[in-house]
Amino acid sequence: MRRPGVVAVTMAVTAILGACSGSPSAQPEGDPSAAAPKTSPTTSVTPSLTPAPSLTPAPKPPAKPVWKSFLRQPVDGQHVVTQQRRYLVTRASDQVGTTTIAARAGGRTVVRHVPPAGFVAQSPVVIDDRWALIQEIRSDGPDRKIRAYRYDLGSGTKTDLSQTALPPIAEPEIGAYDGTFAYSTTDRQKRSCLVIATLDSLKARTVTCVDDPAYIADPVVSADAVTFSQIADPQTPSRCKRLFTVPLAGGQPRAVPAVAKCIQWSGATLRGATIWSEVSSTDPDQYQSKAYLRETADAAQRPLGNIATDTIVPCGEWIYWQVRTVRDGGERFQLDRWQSGRSRPETIYSAPADAAVTAPTCQDGIPVIEVAHLGAKPTYTEALQLR
Repeated sequence: MRRPGVVAVTMAVTAILGACSGSPSAQPEGDPSAAAPKTSPTTSVTPSLTPAPSLTPAPKPPAKPVWKSFLRQPVDGQHVVTQQRRYLVTRASDQVGTTTIAARAGGRTVVRHVPPAGFVAQSPVVIDDRWALIQEIRSDGPDRKIRAYRYDLGSGTKTDLSQTALPPIAEPEIGAYDGTFAYSTTDRQKRSCLVIATLDSLKARTVTCVDDPAYIADPVVSADAVTFSQIADPQTPSRCKRLFTVPLAGGQPRAVPAVAKCIQWSGATLRGATIWSEVSSTDPDQYQSKAYLRETADAAQRPLGNIATDTIVPCGEWIYWQVRTVRDGGERFQLDRWQSGRSRPETIYSAPADAAVTAPTCQDGIPVIEVAHLGAKPTYTEALQLR
């Protein structure tokens, strides 16, 4: 369940294919004789017992974020899905989205997943040091289907998740943070339920369920929480989309209070703080959302301005999102981030003109973005990793 009526921002590249530190100041050196106390033969001078004030170095300003380029390809070449500490995951621009997992050391191909006719690959790929989960969907026609496979990265052997005890995947969106992932399933009572699972053991727990026709979608996983949507009365004018969050460690979901009723779209919770966005299905520009921050569950919300819809991603100790502006008919993109304790967001990447940027992905606490340089000749994409 993504942006109503338009292609999700997280598929931006696919859409494109179709178309200072300082030191303390030195103390002035005056005339030594001027600094000495004046005495007379009958006057004694008692040395001061008060120690001289220490010269504490001024605190260094925070280091400026540095991006490292690690993959450059033609616009119709391979696109980065994510980069794990041992593996690079890319997806081809072919019709089905062939997914390749290669060892970063030496470049050996470990997995090459080609969806069969009628199916296309679906992001993300959940991966750790030993396993990878790849999903494919068939969304056209009467027999819609979602399939997922777990690959052994040592042997390349794949296992159909439908042949395991893991509850079946009912909605295509999977939220993942390293080897933990969350998704929607449908139980025997035909309720839509949120499931949290681990990639290595395939152990899962059901967090919450809602009765049909309401359903759960869009889970986003951080280091300590899952944020997800509940959609009520989906096929009626009373349609309502609300955000909830639940700790990974367990507990009951709590609602994220909305600014406008029932138009929350996506969000992320980390260390008790939540950033979310709101956009209505009737808004003329659904690529733009109004974003808000609540530093604790009981704190007042703070506006963060307009952001690109569906680009809020938790990673490490930060929450990231993309900002899109339109000037003189041209688009410009930047990446912002915020963490608890900061008074305002920080811009850490500004794209050049004639370039489009994907929403970040996260692995091992490191964000990755892909930039499509559409004004270059020839055009190319560049994958960047924050050092």
